[in-house]
Amino acid sequence: MSEPQPASELSHEPENGENGTNGDAASVSKKAAKKEAAKQEKLRRRQEQESAAAAARAQSADSEDPLAENYGDLPLIQLQSMRIADVKDWTEVGALTEALKDKQVQIRGRAQTIRAVGKNMAFIVVREKGFTVQCVATVQPEIVSRQMVKYVAGLSRESIIDIEGIVSVPGTPIISASQQVEVQVRKVYCISRAAVLPINVEDAARSDAEIERANQAGEQMVRVNQDTRLNYRVLDLRTPANQGIFRIQSRVGTIFREFLLSQGFFEIHSPKLIAGSSEGGASVFKLDYKGQPACLAQSPQLHKQMSICGDFGRIFEIGPVFRAEDSYTHRHLCEFTGLDVEMEIKWSYFEVMDVVDKLFVTMFNYLNQNCEKEFDAVRRQYPFEPLKYLPETLRLTFAEGVQMLKDAGVEVDPMGDLNTEAERKLGQLVLEKYNTEFYILHRYPLAVRPFYTMPCHDNKEYSNSFDVFIRGEEIISGAQRVHVPDFLAERAEARGIDVKTISTYIDSFRYGAPPHGGFGVGLERVVMLFCGLNNIRKTSLFPRDPLRLAP
Repeated sequence: MSEPQPASELSHEPENGENGTNGDAASVSKKAAKKEAAKQEKLRRRQEQESAAAAARAQSADSEDPLAENYGDLPLIQLQSMRIADVKDWTEVGALTEALKDKQVQIRGRAQTIRAVGKNMAFIVVREKGFTVQCVATVQPEIVSRQMVKYVAGLSRESIIDIEGIVSVPGTPIISASQQVEVQVRKVYCISRAAVLPINVEDAARSDAEIERANQAGEQMVRVNQDTRLNYRVLDLRTPANQGIFRIQSRVGTIFREFLLSQGFFEIHSPKLIAGSSEGGASVFKLDYKGQPACLAQSPQLHKQMSICGDFGRIFEIGPVFRAEDSYTHRHLCEFTGLDVEMEIKWSYFEVMDVVDKLFVTMFNYLNQNCEKEFDAVRRQYPFEPLKYLPETLRLTFAEGVQMLKDAGVEVDPMGDLNTEAERKLGQLVLEKYNTEFYILHRYPLAVRPFYTMPCHDNKEYSNSFDVFIRGEEIISGAQRVHVPDFLAERAEARGIDVKTISTYIDSFRYGAPPHGGFGVGLERVVMLFCGLNNIRKTSLFPRDPLRLAP
C-alpha cells in the first residue's frame, strides 16, 4: 500500500502461536530450525530406502510379466520432449462425466489415495486442478495382470501418474471423488514418484471443526500447524482451500487491472531500488548499491507521482512492496503485493474515492458471481460468511467515526490514529448501524498521514485523506498529494526526511504538476478479509515476515 502502517499497528501482537518479542522469537526460530534439520535428514534416509525398494519391485515385475509394457515408471528420456504429439489426446479430470461412458481416455494427475482390495484389485483416486476421479485396476486376462495391480498398490501418494482406461458409470454415488464416473485402468505409468511425505495433504486439508469432532468422538486426527504448513508450502498449496484462495487472488488482480483499464488508466512498472525511503521512517530494507546507500521501495509512491507529472494522467501498478517492520501480527508482512493507483484530479480527492467505490463494488460483485466453486473449497476448511457491502460505499469522516466510538464508550484521541482494537470496534458499530462491512473513513488528522498528504482547505489539522476497511480492518490508504514543490520539501523536512535523498522526486514538481491523488491496496490483505481468514500468511504464496525467508 502507498501509505505506511500507523505506528500503533506496528506493535508485536502474538498471533496463532507467534511470539511477540524479538529475542524470544529468534530463540524459538533457531531451536525449530535445528529440529527441522534433524527431521529432514531422517526423511532423506527413508526416501533413499523407499526409492531403492521401488526400483527393485519394478525390475522384478518387468522380468516376470508379459504385460509389463502397460505399467511402470517412465524413464527420463521419454520425458525429455522425446515425443511431439497433440495434447487433445488428453482429457482433464474435471471433464470426466457420464457423457464419456465407454470411451477410452488418457489422464494425468496426482495419486491422492491408493487402496488395494486383495491381490486382484486396487483403487486409486487421481487429482488434477482440484478435481478427483476414482480409477480401478482389476485383474483381467491379457489386459490387467496381478503384477500391474501390485504396482498400482505400491505407488506412493502424490506421485504424478498417467492412466489410460475406459470410463464407466457405477450404480451408486462415489463419495471419495468429485467426478461421478470411474476409469477402468488399462495402462498406468508413473511420471514422477513422490518421496516420503513430511505432511499428508489430507491432514493439511482438514478443518478445525473436523478435528474437534474427531477428538470428541475419541479419535485422533493430525493437526498441521501454520509453521509446518509454511515449511512444506509446496504440499500445503495442494489442499482444496489453498487452490481456491490463490485462484481467488488471481481473479482479484485481474479485476483490478481490467476495471482500471476500462476507466482510462494504464499500467506502469516502477523501480524497486531507490536512493531514499518512499514513506519516511526507519522501516526500510537498506542495501549497498555500487557504493551508494539505497533501499528497497516501501511503495511505488514517489514514482507514481512523478509519472503523473510526466502527463500519464491515470496510472496503476501491481508489484512487490517491502516493509522492514518487526510486526509479528496476523496482518503484516515484510513483502507483499501492492495494488497502487494514481490519477489527476479536477477538484477534490472525492474523485479518487469514487474510483475506489466503483472498483471494489465491481470486484466484489464479480467474485460473488464467478468464484462460488473456489469459495466452497475455502469454506470447507475455513468457514466464513459472505462479505456485506452496499451498492454505493458508505463514507464517514474521521470525526464521525470518533464520535461513534465515543458514543459506544470507547475513548480515542480525536487527533491521533485508530489502533487495531478501535478499528475493529468501529467496524462492528458500522455493521450494526449501516449493515455493511466495507466502508470509507476520510479526512484524517494530518499528523498521522505521510508527508506528501495535502492538508484540508478549511482546517490545517486535517488532511484530504482516507482509509478503507473490510470487516473492521484497514485495507486501503489514499489521499490527495501535495503537488507544490516548496511545500512538499517543507513537509518532508518536518518529518525528518533528508530532502537530498528525494530531490529528484521534489524537483519533478518544479516543471508544472497537476493536482492529483491515489491509493494503495495490499492484495494479500484484500483476499484475507474478503474470505474471512485469520492470518495473512494464508493468502501469501510464500510469506516473508520477520522470521521467515524460506522457502
